[in-house]
Amino acid sequence: MKTLVIAEKPSVAQDIVRALTPVAGKFEKHDEYFESDTYVVSSAVGHLVEIQAPEAYDVKRGKWSFAQLPVIPPHFDLKPVDKTKTRLNAVVKLAKRKDVDKIVNACDAGREGELIFRLIEQYAGGAKPLGKPVSRLWLQSMTPQAIRDGFDNLRTNAQMQPLADAARCRSEADWLVGINGTRAMTAFNSRDGGFFLTTVGRVQTPTLSVVVEREELIRKFVSRDYWEVHATFAAQAGEYPAKWFNPAHKKDVGTGEGPGATGPDAEKKADRVWSLAEAKAIADAVRGQQATVTEESKPTTQASPLLFDLTSLQREANGKFGFSAKTTLQIAQSLYERHKALTYPRTDSRNLPEDYVPVVKKTFEMLADSDMRHLAPHALVALNNNYIRPTKRVFDNAKVSDHFAIIPTLQAPSGLSEAEQKLYDLVVRRFMAVFFPSAEYQVTTRITTAAQHAFKTEGKVLVKPGWLAIYGKEAAAEVEDAKEGDKGQNLVPVAPGEKVKGDPVDPKGLKTKPPARYSEATLLGAMEGAGKTVEDDELREAMQEKGLGTPATRSSIIEGLIAEKYMLREGRELIPTAKSFQLMTLLRGLDVQELTKAELTGEWEYKLAQMEQGKLSREKFMAEIAAMTEHMVRKAKEYDRDTIPGDYATLAAPCPNCSGIVKENYRRYTCTGADGHSEGCGFSFGKSPAGRTFELAEVEQFLRDKHIGPLDGFRSKAGWPFVAEMVIKFDEEAKNYKLEFDFGDDKAGEEDGEIIDFSTQTALGACPKCGGNVFEHGKNYVCEKSVPTDAQATPSCDFKSGQIILQQPIEREQMQKLLATGKTDMLEKFVSMRTRRNFKAMLAWDATEGKVNFEFAPSKFPPRKTAYKAAAKTTAATKTGAARAGSAGAAAKKSPAKKAAAVKEAKPKAPRKTTAASGKQPSAELAAVIGAEPIARPQVMKKLWDYIKANGLQDAKDKRSINADAKLLAVFGKPQVTMFELAGIAGKHLS
Repeated sequence: MKTLVIAEKPSVAQDIVRALTPVAGKFEKHDEYFESDTYVVSSAVGHLVEIQAPEAYDVKRGKWSFAQLPVIPPHFDLKPVDKTKTRLNAVVKLAKRKDVDKIVNACDAGREGELIFRLIEQYAGGAKPLGKPVSRLWLQSMTPQAIRDGFDNLRTNAQMQPLADAARCRSEADWLVGINGTRAMTAFNSRDGGFFLTTVGRVQTPTLSVVVEREELIRKFVSRDYWEVHATFAAQAGEYPAKWFNPAHKKDVGTGEGPGATGPDAEKKADRVWSLAEAKAIADAVRGQQATVTEESKPTTQASPLLFDLTSLQREANGKFGFSAKTTLQIAQSLYERHKALTYPRTDSRNLPEDYVPVVKKTFEMLADSDMRHLAPHALVALNNNYIRPTKRVFDNAKVSDHFAIIPTLQAPSGLSEAEQKLYDLVVRRFMAVFFPSAEYQVTTRITTAAQHAFKTEGKVLVKPGWLAIYGKEAAAEVEDAKEGDKGQNLVPVAPGEKVKGDPVDPKGLKTKPPARYSEATLLGAMEGAGKTVEDDELREAMQEKGLGTPATRSSIIEGLIAEKYMLREGRELIPTAKSFQLMTLLRGLDVQELTKAELTGEWEYKLAQMEQGKLSREKFMAEIAAMTEHMVRKAKEYDRDTIPGDYATLAAPCPNCSGIVKENYRRYTCTGADGHSEGCGFSFGKSPAGRTFELAEVEQFLRDKHIGPLDGFRSKAGWPFVAEMVIKFDEEAKNYKLEFDFGDDKAGEEDGEIIDFSTQTALGACPKCGGNVFEHGKNYVCEKSVPTDAQATPSCDFKSGQIILQQPIEREQMQKLLATGKTDMLEKFVSMRTRRNFKAMLAWDATEGKVNFEFAPSKFPPRKTAYKAAAKTTAATKTGAARAGSAGAAAKKSPAKKAAAVKEAKPKAPRKTTAASGKQPSAELAAVIGAEPIARPQVMKKLWDYIKANGLQDAKDKRSINADAKLLAVFGKPQVTMFELAGIAGKHLS
């Protein structure tokens, strides 16, 4: 009998096979698994199965109404993930083999890995459980010895049951809140017609709330002027700087409760003066006067930061290198799985097990003997001075749950990428630093008093670098965290009783600043502290059990919010969009506190952690989630007012119809008349046309210019994304202005013969066809000789390229680059008309075709052995891309209903040679194959393919290539073509 081992990823399965080979004998490799005399090793590829409501409870998109809500099924069914059905079937087949009597769950050690395996096991069993004993392989490190040790210490299924319960509860709770919340809010927002998708989630929405609340503080912030008084005092030994402060200052606590009460003012600080007159008076009183000096000097120490868990590593990497949380996780996972250089990264622990001291010493020995010259000497110092000792700050079993802190393994890595090397160095330095002695400083606080005014100076001298030696001088200066005006500099000595004199002494005018926007580093910290940013390591560690999400899920939550257009990433800042403010207004108006208060959702995470420890039952937790879901739906269903209360804007731009004041409400921007309080002239428009919510600045520009775009993010009624410009036009029938999409259909203007004047424009470059100047015209870039002008009434060139191609706006700078160099930069937002997927390409001038075509980056993967010549393949791909771009405009103009699904694209000015509705005359060469009768192009292609298949002309090795017989050789002009070339070749033989 054999034991089936199921890993989470194929790479881990291979590692397990390598580790077991010395003890279990040789493994034979099969398509989906490895097999030896005693083991069968296979793997999932992440989630193979997902939960779904039973058919009776499933609510299709077309039925998203309150009548169908809430959806709380008594149990969850399972369904295969579409992309990985083949892998699932293979694993299930292995699990059901009669010679397999035991199963080992070797998925990643954690909540998600447990869920992946449990769902596969449940699916494989079907109506009846599999009934085969299950053990758990729990790996903290991926080295061969660690894997073998793991197999020697397998955990029982019963031991893992609490973790399995927590994993299922998290998955089912997210489904219940996400499905019901999203459908309830979508139903609410779609009550007036249309379909306005409004997604919410158990963790993502409270996280968004944290970001929105910070942005609201920034928007409402009113900057205040304040002054500091800076002085330079002269002593016998030299000069030193100082800053005025009020020794009697106390922290502001506000004015209590009741009407007119104010909260604490955090801006009131000991060194701030709130009027210029007072600041000048202090400076004038002290300037040139003798002053007395008192000072206190004492030693202080600074311990190194704790070891990394995933969140602290993501924060550090974001701050130092600008890596996103997702990128950091991917790099750390690669260092763990591929290079075996780091321990398991998806951890929330910053400590090591108490029996890990010998392993740490061996790791230091590995580092001391390594080729890493910048780190090896420090490792040697630690070993020679016996720094590795069993301290509770590092080794503490009580603070190690599923995983311990992220540290280097005993395996020295090689062949790391630049990003991997940066992250590995970050972890190794932190790992070594935590064992080094504290840094020692001598801190001197000097108080200089003149004319009864006190000035403070702080001096800070590094006496013993301790752990800072690992980071060098730059880090030492960084850690000092010196503040302007009282920097931790070396102080010149002042003799006892010596009098000093202040000159110059001047007020310095400053302004209070709003709180900083969240970066990924600070947002991760806020998620860890359930909405509170906590800088202190130990305090944050105490709060993290009640954090938002887990270390393993936080990066995907942030990425999800960006993908749903709730946030934008600008540089290192995360900026909430108008869509996120609209959602928060709705949730607050409905009083759905569960999704607006990060602290409340942090409690759910805490309860899941309690469940993992066996302290809370699965039934109790799910009952609370069901109650939360019912409450959320009921609030939305029972809300009966016309609008949602909120903090709405009054626009600066006037109404285009009557010049009245335009105000925002929950759903629309509406004219409120000249006084801002009446019903106005009736002009209004929705805040989210075609599912895209306007930003406030966009609305201001739109009203001012009556035109905006191109904008992306719109969705048609069929759900397809599209890019468009928008205009505000006067409607004669309604006698008012209204909003319309503008898809750039300016063909009529091109054909009316009107003389075009380019004299006010700056040319973008020379036309690649005729050398004339290229200008913007309508929604295109055109050669001046392709339209009627004073210089040339009859066009002689046909160069034209769209300003939007397959939903990708082509900026002026990119067209200038194409005209100057022959191609644009790599552009990333093209959308295929066929698959609706994004793709990346450059636009390039194709001299052979006489038009702008796509050019794709070379593939990272070598061509298949059966593939046709690379050059032919590239040509075919380029022509196919051009054909797609050229057809997009036609699709946009078929009917108003289809305008939203596609945008008019650039295409050559010359008309296409064939259409589906008109007959064309085949050439003599083509007539020999399909007949001489006039024929429509689709029929040409059908007849060609009939001929090819009837004569077996598709290449046996590559069905995409067609071999020419005597007749087709005259048509093709070469012995072999690809299927992608057929349409183009046929077109040349039709007239």
